[in-house]
Amino acid sequence: MDELGMKQADAEELDGRELISSEHITEVVKENLKLIRHTKGLSLDKLASRCGVSRAMLSQIEQGKSVPTIAVLWKIATGLNVPFSELLKEKGTEGVFLLKAENTKVLYSSSKVYSSRALFPFIGGRRVEFYELVLKPGGIEVAEAHKAGTTENLVVVQGKLRLRVGDKVVELDAKDSVYFRADVPHEYINPTDTETLMYLVMEYTDEAS
Repeated sequence: MDELGMKQADAEELDGRELISSEHITEVVKENLKLIRHTKGLSLDKLASRCGVSRAMLSQIEQGKSVPTIAVLWKIATGLNVPFSELLKEKGTEGVFLLKAENTKVLYSSSKVYSSRALFPFIGGRRVEFYELVLKPGGIEVAEAHKAGTTENLVVVQGKLRLRVGDKVVELDAKDSVYFRADVPHEYINPTDTETLMYLVMEYTDEAS
């Protein structure tokens, strides 16, 4: 196979993985969103006003007709006052959980310059979450304020990161780490022409209410 053919094959394989991941995430979010919303006694209109996501979009997600982006899921989680993982949790059993790489959930920003891969099982009731983040060259990901008291501990594995938290900006190189309050608006910026790889540990002050 020539180089062009190999690149096309790689692209098709990636598209296939994204499709499988997206379909699975859509189904999981659909069921969890409905359950949490009904448990909290919220109508679609009420939730829309609380999270800043339109009623039409919420309805599409609950019907499994729309693949939510990272930003949209964060808004919904904040509006529901639950950890991000509550929207992605699956039924599981107690004990040891093996999370194979091909079974991990990968979420993308609307521009696809930023991706987040969960490195923990979504079984609910977690106060700490662990993610692998990838920011493409020149990419910017804008994150709204998370639930009050949420903190992030981030380490750069490769590449560089410019992090803006409120009015403060810090620059990180490979092996640098930073800890910050994430209940204020913040931005991840890749100022270089190479990919930035990071690991993130997110901690909530309490479990889902």
